[in-house]
Amino acid sequence: MLKRLYIFTLLCGATFYAGAQALEDTLELREISVTAYRRPPEIIAPQRLTGEQLERLNSNSVADALRYFSGVQVKDYGGVGGIKTVNIRSMGTNHTGVVYDGIELGNAQNGQIDLGQFSLDNIEEISLYNGQKSQILQPAKDFGSAGSIYLRTRTPRFAPGETYHARGMIRTGSFDLINPSALVELRLSESVNASLSAEWLNSSGKYKFRYRRVNPAGELAYDTTAVRQNGDINATRLEFGLNGTLHGGEWHFKAYNYNSERGVPGAIVNNVWRRGERIWDTNSFAQANYSQSFGRFTTLNNAKYAFYRTHYVNNDDKQVKIDNLYRQREIYLSSANEYKITRQWHVALSYDFQWNDLQADMYDFSRPTRFTQMLSLATAYNRPRFKVQGSVLATFIHDELEGKESPGNRHNFTPAVTMSVVPLSCARELSMRVFYKRSFRMPTFNDLYYADMGNSRLEPEIATQYNLGLVYDRRFDGLISALNINVDGYYNRVTNKIVAYPKGQQFRWTMLNLGKVDIRGVDVSAAATLNPARELYVTLRGQYTYQRAIDITNPADNYYRDQIPYIPHHSGSAIANVQWRQWGLNYSFIYVGSRYNQQENIRYNYTQPWYTSDVSISRDFAVGAANLRALLEVNNLLSQDYDVILNYPMPKRNFRITLRIEI
Repeated sequence: MLKRLYIFTLLCGATFYAGAQALEDTLELREISVTAYRRPPEIIAPQRLTGEQLERLNSNSVADALRYFSGVQVKDYGGVGGIKTVNIRSMGTNHTGVVYDGIELGNAQNGQIDLGQFSLDNIEEISLYNGQKSQILQPAKDFGSAGSIYLRTRTPRFAPGETYHARGMIRTGSFDLINPSALVELRLSESVNASLSAEWLNSSGKYKFRYRRVNPAGELAYDTTAVRQNGDINATRLEFGLNGTLHGGEWHFKAYNYNSERGVPGAIVNNVWRRGERIWDTNSFAQANYSQSFGRFTTLNNAKYAFYRTHYVNNDDKQVKIDNLYRQREIYLSSANEYKITRQWHVALSYDFQWNDLQADMYDFSRPTRFTQMLSLATAYNRPRFKVQGSVLATFIHDELEGKESPGNRHNFTPAVTMSVVPLSCARELSMRVFYKRSFRMPTFNDLYYADMGNSRLEPEIATQYNLGLVYDRRFDGLISALNINVDGYYNRVTNKIVAYPKGQQFRWTMLNLGKVDIRGVDVSAAATLNPARELYVTLRGQYTYQRAIDITNPADNYYRDQIPYIPHHSGSAIANVQWRQWGLNYSFIYVGSRYNQQENIRYNYTQPWYTSDVSISRDFAVGAANLRALLEVNNLLSQDYDVILNYPMPKRNFRITLRIEI
């Protein structure tokens, strides 16, 4: 019975790639190799993109792919090297945890994880969870975020007799793009394998854009075409992995290094087209995790050391000259342990310790150090038609400042409850899900202590989430072989919400508490797999989000009950993929409705809606033992002029060509 429940849970969560998942009895399926990877059962299945789906999305980075998830807003400052951050259900980037191969990425300096730095070339799966991942065996830190993005890199899989895999890829296109990458996978023994992935990205970042602005009276102020400057990037990524299996367990080790030099494309304001800002980034970490089961007891242990170096320079003649170097370090240790009291009832206890410090070559810099301890207790009860999980997380934070009085200790307790019910025994393809969660977000070092912008009086954010949803998931024999529909209504309330606005330079921010924000929304997503003819498969995906996120801090404010900045009421996306023999055709559409770029919802702050259409066509070849793929992509097919962030124009129509060879 447990095996059947496990298979059913996987089916409810997956969005199927048509060619690999069609269920027609008359189809001839290729032989596959089953690997050791096993997805734990989940009460609430996430939004998920995997393998072939990611390859066909015309996406350069993880941030680009996340646009196709409901309830997500991506802040994109333009171009290949522009900073890209993600906001889930209007609660802010800092409420979003980003987990890379089981361990959360950190940035104690500003809390911003630039997802533009993570390539899709080595990503096997992207999953997005609202609330938290619905399993109890996980690090305590994973219980702390209001929403989480899980990135899983490619794990070597070898068929009997195979000892190595190799893959090479070259991508070129608009903006003088050169983007080669390589991957080598080795089977070292029956239980140990290794992988090495490398990538180089170089682009001038120059693209034409139209700059058109109308003043509050409706008169045309600017209307010209220019070339985007200072958007160049030169970056390398190197990633090494070592994986092993044990009797009843597994272990993984990963070393990661990312280096980049890039210009920071500034805002186009007052007819100024060029900025003098540049950033050099070095992000490195080494992490290891080990998990094993001993009868009813299972343990999961993680360790990580990270070092981040950022060199920021502003040589703009019209601004204050800046040349600052920042260094931050992180040590993270975690132990999560689960015990099965009965087959249906499990309990888990997790403890995390994290140490962060930040150094900078600035006068009178506080040089903060933060000690964070997290302790979580969770339980789960599973029946065929009813599943429930509950957890509570205790967070204790202590900051120390060099040569200054310690700001004191902070602590909070955040509970969560998640439940899934199949209401009708005669219709098991229909299920209902509900969760309640409270989360605690401590201000970052920059929020509190940065000399030019820090606000030591900032209060921590408290977010409370409620969610009620329905899932319909069914398999058919006929034209439609799979259908999945998800509808979720949610209510979020954020107290002491911290908002960051660009302050002249993109790297610098102004921090403030909005006070209270009321967020109500509906997410709708659907996916269908069709098989209209032999060897012809069609996959359709669509999602729509409605959000009302308003400031309810003070009735005396001019912006009381106004929509908060950059949150549209309506947004959505659609994907259509067609596979016929070795040919593939993909069409992607994204729509973001009108929004406001400041707190007051007045005409002067209105930002127009935008939409884009992307198309790609691919062809697979086999030459001896090598498999080749050629891919042509056309992005922003209709050459729309649009800004995701006001005064940061996005590229018009652009192209990419990719050639991949795999052995």
